[in-house]
Order: sequence, then C-alpha cells, then structure tokens
Amino acid sequence: MAPALIDFEYRPRASERAIERVYDALAPALGEGQVSRDPDVLLAYATDESGAGSYPGQILVRPDGTEDVVRVLEVCAWENVPVVPRGGGTGRAGGALAVEGGVVLALERMDRILEVRPESLTATAQPGVVTRDLMEAVEEQGLFYPPDPNSLESCHLGGNVATNAAGPRAVKYGVTGDYVRSLEVVLAGGRRIRTGAGRTLKHAAGYDLGRLLVGSEGTLGVITEITVRLRPRPRRVETALLFFPSLSAASRAVVEILRAGHQPRTLEMLDPAAIEAVRGKAPFRFPPGEQTALILELDGFGEEVFEAMTEIADLASGRLGASEVLVAQSEAEREDLWASRRILSPALRELRGKKYAEDVAVPLDAVPRMVERTHEIAAAEGLEAALYGHAGDGNLHVNLLFDSDDAWPAVMRAAEAIYREAVALGGTITGEHGVGLLKRGFLSIEQPPEVIEVQRRLKACLDPGHILNPGKILPP
Repeated sequence: MAPALIDFEYRPRASERAIERVYDALAPALGEGQVSRDPDVLLAYATDESGAGSYPGQILVRPDGTEDVVRVLEVCAWENVPVVPRGGGTGRAGGALAVEGGVVLALERMDRILEVRPESLTATAQPGVVTRDLMEAVEEQGLFYPPDPNSLESCHLGGNVATNAAGPRAVKYGVTGDYVRSLEVVLAGGRRIRTGAGRTLKHAAGYDLGRLLVGSEGTLGVITEITVRLRPRPRRVETALLFFPSLSAASRAVVEILRAGHQPRTLEMLDPAAIEAVRGKAPFRFPPGEQTALILELDGFGEEVFEAMTEIADLASGRLGASEVLVAQSEAEREDLWASRRILSPALRELRGKKYAEDVAVPLDAVPRMVERTHEIAAAEGLEAALYGHAGDGNLHVNLLFDSDDAWPAVMRAAEAIYREAVALGGTITGEHGVGLLKRGFLSIEQPPEVIEVQRRLKACLDPGHILNPGKILPP
C-alpha cells in the first residue's frame, strides 16, 4: 500500500468488547454461514480494485434480504460500530474498504432479479445482481438496460447505483442514475424507506431522495432493492475502429463527429500507450504503428444505422484525417474489439508494474486541451501516462504508470495537477468512479467549503453516529 494515497492509518474504531457484542447479537439471529470473524474470510473482503491497500473488517455479514440488513444496522447503531456496504469489489476509489474496521456488509447473496415488467419498461432487482445478468435477463424480453460499466461481468447493480457508475454507452444513454426509478434503502439505525414512485415515468412529489442516494457511496444508507427503467432493445448495431496519426487529431475528431449531428452510443479513445498495452494480449489484432484509436458504435432499428456509419467513415477518412477505418463485419469481430477494450486496465499495470488510475471529465470542447495537458503534466513529473476512456462524453481515464513506490510523491503531484486542470476547464475530478477514499483529499479542488459543509450536515442528519462507510467522500 502507498501511504501517500491516504491521510490516516488503519485504526478500527470499535472496541473488541463492542465487536463481540455485535457478533453475539447477529450470529444467532441470521442464518448459518452469514456472520463470520474468521481472519481468512475477512481478508478475502479487505481489498477492492483501487489498489489502495488491505483493510479487513472485524465482522463479515452476508445478508439474505432486507430484514437482515435492518437487523445489522439496528445493532451497529446501538454499539456505534461502522458498517461498510460492499458489492462486487470492483470499485476504483476505495469506496468498499473498511478503513475504520467494523462490519463489512457483503450484499452478494441478495442477488435476485425480482421482476421484469415489459408493459411498464421497468425491472426490479436486489443489489447483489451482477450487471451483466440483469442485461441478459431483460434482453430475453426484447428490452435494453443501457448502463455498461467495463466491469459489467462482475460488478453489482447496487454498487453501480452507489457510485452512479457509467460506461462507454453513457455518451448516448446516460449514467446509472438516469435509469433509477425507485430505491428501497435502509438508513442508519435500521429505518427502511422507499424513494420514488416505482414504475411511473414522472415523479415530482417532494424532495428527490433517490437522486441524493444515487452516488452517495454507501455513506447515507444501504440500498436493498432497485427499480430501473428500460428501453426497447435496438435491433441493429454497427461498430468501427478509427485510427488517427496523433492524440490531438483523434480528440478533435470526437468533437467534429458529434458536431456533425451524429449520436454514437459509444465513442471511446485509446492512446498509443493503451494500444501497446493490449497488443499481443487481446483477441483483436491492432495493426502495427503508433496511432490513436477511436471505438465508435452506433445503434438503432433500421438502415439508418448503416447509413450513419457510412457518413462517419467518409468524414473521418476525409476531412478529419483518419489513417484507417475498420468496420466490424460480424458479431464475433465486434466482441473481440470490446474484449480488447475491457482488458485495458490490467494490461496497463503489466507495462510498468504499478499504476494510479484517474477518471476526470471535462466539457466536450475541452477534451483536446485536457488530453494535451495530461501528457505534459505526467512528463514533467517523469511519469508515463496512458489515456483512454469515454471521450464522447468528456470522461477520460488517465493512468499514471511507474515501477517503484519511490515514485508516489511524483504521482500524487501529477494527480493533483491533473485534477486542477480538469476543474479549470469546467470539469470534475471524477466522472464515474466516485470519490471514495482515494479522492476525498482532492474534493476541495472542485467544491468550495460551503458546499462540503452542506454535505456534512446531510450526512449528520441521515447518519448521526457516522457509522455508514466512514472515511469516504468528505475530507477529514
């Protein structure tokens, strides 16, 4: 673990006696195998994909349903023991780490799709449902759930809602929060509430508590049931790979394709370092040469999809200066291309051994400048940057690559400079990963003290004992 990433050491808040009382209250009340203090079991839930270190909780609880969650929060509120909700452990910001010990509430057993209603274009599921499983279930009925995090084969729907996750298709379809109709949530102390109006298209009654809870990273409540809206499934998808001689040319092409009136469902950018990382490892065989690539995908219901792809190919090859345009000729080719994109993150770590991943987002017209400045900042600190991400909505994934822990001070300086550049361009320090543990020290770059104070007051109102996922989002 890199000490520069966090501002305090692992210090469990609760006393051993308090932990024993919580265990003695929960173990007989829940089913066999749901409550554990086994150190080996706890260690298996001590990390996530952030690389921020190992933080084993003191008790692991795997609830079977909402009533189990209610019981956990009742007992832990009484004993002032932290509760850390956890989904698939795929988060990149350290949001699922038990940094103050306590109970790790692993929601993996709450994994049922409760209902799919084609007549109202909605589905209801528990938080432990794997995102890919929900997608496939609704597609069997001719429907479509658009949010597609790249970890969709292992991430959980509850974690997607808790972080307001997105993915490549956000450029056309939006993020997870745009699809949440209603939530069942258990608050600190065990109170259960339901937000929203379920299956209605509109809802304007009272405060929009659902929007507040989406993206709150488990700091305001534990999500136990989710109703999402669906769309009709597009009948046609066209996918292309566009190569450009430079990063600047590719980033300008992103703006021009959208400005021409086209609405891709994905518009992803891969810089030369990202392409090099997957070359030879991925199913898709990238052609030789140092180039920047755009993965562009269109969808719809008829011939207009093919016609739009033809127009974009002509535009890219002509005025935008693309060196090559490859259009997938089969579903297998399309799957190979996306499989190559999904292995990017682990492949980049293999290049130098270590990486620090960021996901800034900027206005679309600022993408070329953000790309240029990111590489300049990394080079000034003696680091290598690999850049990829959802360029069509301005959400860029910046990976700072290095091979020694001695580089962490330079990594943190570069990260702060990149966050400041993004905010100066009218953007944000995180487009979809969330703040969690890793970025809470940078939140004040984007938000003034009065805004942070309002969030502190909201947290204190809904969680007066500060037991829900402490140490996340808000600066210390």
